[in-house]
Amino acid sequence: MTDLTKLTLKAAVDGLKARDFSSEEITGAFLKTIEAANPALNAYVQITGDKALAMARASDAKLAKGEGGALEGAPLGIKDLFCTDGIQTTAGSNMLKGFTPPYESTVTANLWRDGAVMLGKLNMDEFAMGSSNETSAFGPVVNPWKSSASNADLTPGGSSGGSASAVAADLCLAATASDTGGSIRQPAAFTGTVGIKPTYGRASRFGMVAFASSLDQAGPITKTVEDAAILLRSMCSFDTKDSTSLDVETPDWTASLGKGVRGLRIGIPKEYVVEGMPAEQLELWEKGKAWLKDAGAEIVEISLPHTKYALPAYYIIAPAEASSNLARYDGMRFGHRASEAKSLTDLYETSRAEGFGKEVQRRLTIGAYVLSAGFYDAYYVRALKVRRRIAQDFDDVWGKVDAILTPSTPSAAFALGDKQVDPLTMYLNDVFTVTANLAGLPGISVPAGLDKGGLPLGLQVIGKALDEATVFQVADTLEQAAGFVARPEKWW
Repeated sequence: MTDLTKLTLKAAVDGLKARDFSSEEITGAFLKTIEAANPALNAYVQITGDKALAMARASDAKLAKGEGGALEGAPLGIKDLFCTDGIQTTAGSNMLKGFTPPYESTVTANLWRDGAVMLGKLNMDEFAMGSSNETSAFGPVVNPWKSSASNADLTPGGSSGGSASAVAADLCLAATASDTGGSIRQPAAFTGTVGIKPTYGRASRFGMVAFASSLDQAGPITKTVEDAAILLRSMCSFDTKDSTSLDVETPDWTASLGKGVRGLRIGIPKEYVVEGMPAEQLELWEKGKAWLKDAGAEIVEISLPHTKYALPAYYIIAPAEASSNLARYDGMRFGHRASEAKSLTDLYETSRAEGFGKEVQRRLTIGAYVLSAGFYDAYYVRALKVRRRIAQDFDDVWGKVDAILTPSTPSAAFALGDKQVDPLTMYLNDVFTVTANLAGLPGISVPAGLDKGGLPLGLQVIGKALDEATVFQVADTLEQAAGFVARPEKWW
């Protein structure tokens, strides 16, 4: 029998329905693989083996009767940002260690409704604040890929590094993730996987531990574009418990696959060439244009003039919203409480100092500063105006193009520790992805090539709001043209 852990989500679901193997068999195979690999990769912070096997047996009972949902019996990994009823949820922080929610996030509830099996909770940057998965209270996640030029441990990207590493190393069929400024697409690019952030409001934020409420959005990391279309459909729904949830139909995005791109206009923004970008990333972008042109698309040069202000605007808006959202963790109502304190104020300060890591503290400090009375108009209000200009840039080009093609990241994965000294250098990893979050647009990263060290590189497709169908259409064409089949050589 084929190694069950190497199957795509689509192949596994089809095999389960055909009774080629049982959910208990494939779940058991994943649990064994996780047990062997997790000490080296640190992708899972909690393995829910007993629960997984119980869910698998329940799925097998349904499948035996010819019943079951779209994901019946499929073992998935869940980013530790999604609250899971009766299972510890920490968001990668000491602040939430020991927190066991008595409720389920809407996204995970949708997955269980469709028959998915939970293998465990996946590591992540603390409160989703990071681009390398090095800020987690559980330690860094290690990318299963290695460069031919070095044996150094590499970052899988962040904040959804645990999700990306687990999918790339075959520790789950697919995984949930979240994207505030690129936290799905950047890890996907670093690990040779597919990651999509849907339109803001497509997937409910209820039960997701909040970072920046106007930017956070759930999405999947998978092995293929088809898998992403399948899993995203299950994750998305209208939810009255989330005031920003969109009351729109969730389409079957697999219907967009195989249509090709003939007649589509693909925009190439000139602002996405940045200083110091590796030549191989530029070459891959050129290949992407050529692939789409050969498939019948029209390549259109466009300008998104306010792109250069996206990172500064994002790193004002996101910390400001985080400062507000994380104010609830005060040692009294939520989260870690210091064991000793001389006063109420001291309790607040000590609890937050002990519970939050350095990166979270840095961003909360920035957020409090830009929201303070003397600087609110100078920084936060101005950043909101820039955000509106960035969104308008996209609105202005949609009459000329149907989708936009860019690199996913400025480079391939870098070594753990390489960029921790300078936070600004780390923040630059989001330069190609934050615009989609600021404008609320769907974006997907597709693995399309390797750099000179044999590490994966991705191409990003950005689409119109609620037009994930075209995004999947273009991504599928890129995937077919690139023929990316490389996988990390097992060293763990």
